[in-house]
Amino acid sequence: MEQSKETLAAPSPAPDARPGNWVDSAAPERWRPFLRLARLDRPIGAWLLLWPCWWSIAIAAREAPSGWRWAVTGAGANGEGLPDPILMVLFLIGAFALRAAGCVWNDLVDRDIDAKVARTATRPLASGAVTVRGATVWLVVLLLLGLAVLLTFNRFAIGLGFASLVIVAIYPFAKRVTFWPQAILGLAFSWGALLGWAAFAGELSWAPVVLYVGCVAWVIGYDTIYALQDKEDDQLIGLKSTALLFGARVKQWLAGFYGVAFICISFAAWLSGVPTLPFAALAIAAGMHLAWQVTDLKVDDPDDCLAKFRSNHTFGILVFAAVVIANVYGGFLMFR
Repeated sequence: MEQSKETLAAPSPAPDARPGNWVDSAAPERWRPFLRLARLDRPIGAWLLLWPCWWSIAIAAREAPSGWRWAVTGAGANGEGLPDPILMVLFLIGAFALRAAGCVWNDLVDRDIDAKVARTATRPLASGAVTVRGATVWLVVLLLLGLAVLLTFNRFAIGLGFASLVIVAIYPFAKRVTFWPQAILGLAFSWGALLGWAAFAGELSWAPVVLYVGCVAWVIGYDTIYALQDKEDDQLIGLKSTALLFGARVKQWLAGFYGVAFICISFAAWLSGVPTLPFAALAIAAGMHLAWQVTDLKVDDPDDCLAKFRSNHTFGILVFAAVVIANVYGGFLMFR
């Protein structure tokens, strides 16, 4: 892949990447700009894209035809158990590949804007560490990897996967025309709630639709927190975001969106038959985590906003654990 010779020798680490991450410390020097372009030095976005997929697969295990279940010995009264491990691995690969592709596409569109924002000025395209041609080739490679994963699914899931590309394609342009680019990102980043279920069951029902709504609200919440880092720069160059729209009432809006997210995710689990009491007992921790994010958030502290944004990975783990543990052990306890 073609790169700028001037910047190849000393590519700049991202300011919001964790010190000592594997890209900056272990990856070959030549590949570091491309790995940074794909945000592989900051994998939190891939995890946040993955969690709705894994939640959906785990919740679907209660309602999907028994032939699709991966039953665990002793797991539940009716044999329901852990989510399909093959699907989990496929979605893991797909989430990292497609999130990387989305970042490359976003940076291709935004390279001129990124150069004007302090936090993004060192990104490989904005700084010249990667050329447009090199980024385009890298984008094609990542899309082909994502396509290879998608084609392993059933026809219904494949069609559903292709439908998401329209939202992904328009997202980078949203902040130029609407104060709700976080909502567009929510529609794209939550698609796994539908796709995970479709890949597992070959169809959709109300549970994944409700889960999708909850995930969209969750994404709007955490991406608003992320956007708080760029409020001043966005105002200067005329970009829009919910962080600017909500202004001094941002915490109230966050509480509302996180509340919708928690209610919808819980309702989706109930609709699909996840044992209610054990799930509720475990999900309380996830709800408390969202409440902590809002109450403890320092809206004018970029470092704290980044930390709160990253902490949504913990929320993803807590929800997934609540569904799986309730499915595995709830049948024994006959709580539902």
